[in-house]
Amino acid sequence: MQKYLFLLLSILCLGEIQAQKSIYGFPLGVQTYTFRRSFPLHAMKALDTIKMFGFTEIEGGAPRGMSPEDFRKACDDRGIKIPSTGAGYEQLVKDPMEVVKTAKILGASYVMCAWIPHKGNDFTIVEAKKAVEDFNKAGKVLKENGITLCYHDHGYEFRPYEDGTLMDYIIKNTNPEYVSFEMDVLWTIHGGGDPVSLLKKYKGRWKLMHLKDLRKGVAGDNTGHTPAENDVVLGTGQANFPAILKAAKKGGVKHCFIEDESNYEMINVPKSVAYLKALK
Repeated sequence: MQKYLFLLLSILCLGEIQAQKSIYGFPLGVQTYTFRRSFPLHAMKALDTIKMFGFTEIEGGAPRGMSPEDFRKACDDRGIKIPSTGAGYEQLVKDPMEVVKTAKILGASYVMCAWIPHKGNDFTIVEAKKAVEDFNKAGKVLKENGITLCYHDHGYEFRPYEDGTLMDYIIKNTNPEYVSFEMDVLWTIHGGGDPVSLLKKYKGRWKLMHLKDLRKGVAGDNTGHTPAENDVVLGTGQANFPAILKAAKKGGVKHCFIEDESNYEMINVPKSVAYLKALK
């Protein structure tokens, strides 16, 4: 009996050690924008592809011509959950309850906003202050209805401001009760930010993450734009994903989504999935 007990304990300890060695510990998720070319043509086939690649979670919403109810059912039928969906800035300001309604139909706990309106590349403290005010108001409505609002950084927020950046200003001045954040790894690096440092500095504020890599040798800026070919397979670009994922776990990130904005998603995405699974 003692022999079998010792064997059982040994197996459990080995499993624990192996689990500790695995760096990527999040559900496997993907941003549906990755398949932006295939969704409008045949949403069901796009979802089948997502399932085939091994994803169990997506961030996104119903494609044009499909109701949120039907999209939720199609995902449910394939064993795919929708923990996060997107909403436009204007929509959040104008009718946050409509955003809540759609998120609840999809089964989402998070709503992310990926852009703050500004003219050209001229993002200033004026737009940042307006965004703080609007995010706090909309975030309160969402929070009261069980949804967490997350702002998705895009690189242009890393312009210098006082003793930090406009991104620092936005994080520090939004109410943590109502506003959280989604880190896009590529755009953070492209804008001049350090993902690991930011995850540590604002521990608990980052709830979601876009796993995206920036081609080596590309010099970033604060435009929030870069050619599609600069989006490369995870692990082949500038991002230190082992360090980023470790910091994400400690920092409170709940869901990660691969997002590939290149024109080679059918080639790149399986390679990125394999990379994450191989991280030890």
